Amino acid sequence: MVWESWFTIAIVCVLLYALARRWASTDLLVLASLAALVTVGELSTAFALDSRSLNPEATFYLPTVAQAIDGFGSRSVVTIALLFAAVVGLELTGGTELATSWLLRRPKSTVDAQLRLVAPVAALSAFLNNTPIVAAMLPVVTDLAKKMQVSPSKFFLPLSYAAILGGMCTLMGTSTNIMVYDMIQQSPGGRPLHFFEPAWVGLPATLIGILYMTVGSRWLMRDRKPAVSTSDDPRQYTVEMEVVPGGPLAGQSIEDAGLRHLPGLYLAEIERGGEVFQAVRPTQKLQSGDILIFVGMLESVVDLQKIRGLEIASEQARKVAAPAWNRSLVEAVVSPRCPLVSKSIREGGFRTHYGAAVIAVARGDRRVPGKLGDVVLQPGDVLLLDAPASFTQSRRDTRDFFLVSAVENASVRRPERAWIALGVITLMVLAAASGFLDLTTAALCAVIAMICSRCCTSTEARRGIDWSVLVVIGAALGIGKAMETTGAAAGIADTILLLAGNNPMFVLAAVYLSTMLCTELITNNAAAALMFPMAWSAASSMPGVDPLPFAIAVMIAASAGFATPFGYQTNLMVYGPGGYRFTDYLRFGGPLDLIVFAVAMVMIPWVWPLQ
Repeated sequence: MVWESWFTIAIVCVLLYALARRWASTDLLVLASLAALVTVGELSTAFALDSRSLNPEATFYLPTVAQAIDGFGSRSVVTIALLFAAVVGLELTGGTELATSWLLRRPKSTVDAQLRLVAPVAALSAFLNNTPIVAAMLPVVTDLAKKMQVSPSKFFLPLSYAAILGGMCTLMGTSTNIMVYDMIQQSPGGRPLHFFEPAWVGLPATLIGILYMTVGSRWLMRDRKPAVSTSDDPRQYTVEMEVVPGGPLAGQSIEDAGLRHLPGLYLAEIERGGEVFQAVRPTQKLQSGDILIFVGMLESVVDLQKIRGLEIASEQARKVAAPAWNRSLVEAVVSPRCPLVSKSIREGGFRTHYGAAVIAVARGDRRVPGKLGDVVLQPGDVLLLDAPASFTQSRRDTRDFFLVSAVENASVRRPERAWIALGVITLMVLAAASGFLDLTTAALCAVIAMICSRCCTSTEARRGIDWSVLVVIGAALGIGKAMETTGAAAGIADTILLLAGNNPMFVLAAVYLSTMLCTELITNNAAAALMFPMAWSAASSMPGVDPLPFAIAVMIAASAGFATPFGYQTNLMVYGPGGYRFTDYLRFGGPLDLIVFAVAMVMIPWVWPLQ
């Protein structure tokens, strides 16, 4: 190998160590590594120190700038960005909860609840990005655990694992699958894959994995207490919510409706036809039109909007001129110069004056008494407003408020469009699965449909794109290209072949286990991008061996991150809410890693013959 090969291997080793030690964010480390490779390559060429200048017959070199950044414009990066944007409409309308929460209403036991949870999550994850699914299900699962008086640790890790397993079943199930498929098509000898082709491994792995989780969690999953909320915000908002007439909560008790143990929030009282119930009992039945007075933190008040069957009780909120898709939640701190100080919200005509509706009020760390419309405004009161999207900009410099800021990750919910969003996603999946449209085109059409149907705005769609994931994929593809052009991938592949004795089955196992180990220590996308060139090169070096099975092994193994919290983003998402320790992942996820490995070693050679 030439010096460029050793330099690339050194950079990759430093990158792996830095990622494992969490020196900085993944996107920054991967981007810095790519920059180092390109910079050294450009300098070596400028000073004629590269191998091709020293030896005209040399064929290995560090990638050019154009080659290094080519990954950012790859089809996989574009497709993943579009899928992120397409799912935003499903989140904002509550479509995910609509598709899954009805299954969790009356489980008979913990095992029954786990089955009701993991089966639909795995099914959805085969067609949608895992992260928003898990994010949408976290409050649903928290409520389920409280209803059953079971530790949430029994549900959160199976939730994450089910999302990972389900994502293995289709080409669009995870960003890793899309990226590896794109690399297969660009490699010599690569061929197109069918939409459900990964399911030959993913489906049996999912079924066996679900069986393992429901049976094994009884002995391997310990009861943990959720991590304490890190919020230091002492403000206690008071908000009024109305039980939607004829909605799913009407006729249910407080406990059955899941309103008794909301995190960071409590139900202070219920108003019904002029009568006030202050000592709210868990068994008390809700009726259509009941006004529920909640007190709690901002994040929890925002989450109230996600509960189907509840809506903001303020009549003024319904009169805000802007449609729901063009509104947002805004915090405003009342200044002494506000003309409505010492007046009640109703008397001062807040909505008429500012074009926004007050939906909650916070006054320090105590509850604001009385009905929301009767609250007399005081300087320093913090108002949560349902306002047009332009409100923050137009009122930022006004003297009426000390501070005006949009609430992060809080848009006005559009539950009436949930079925539209589900329909758009279903059509996208059917179009891609049937081959009527390729995945990129189907995702693009879905994004346009979500925006045109007002399930989300173009701004919300852009915000929904996880740019850090795209940076990791684009930069990792550039590093993978460097491993090819410098001969580093071929050199490592030769070492693997030497250790495996040129036995294709041993090489397949080595590729899978190496990728799985990388995934557990770094990230799935980076692991796939780094391991794919080595796997393809190793397979191509063996006479008569098809490289495709080895690429499939990389695809599956890169998603098999069960044994550490860092192996997959959803594992980290449930780490705090589940109160887990690192050893919980190793104890419960380690055997699942081995199960998926065993399934892959049986199914891959059977479906895609090695020779």
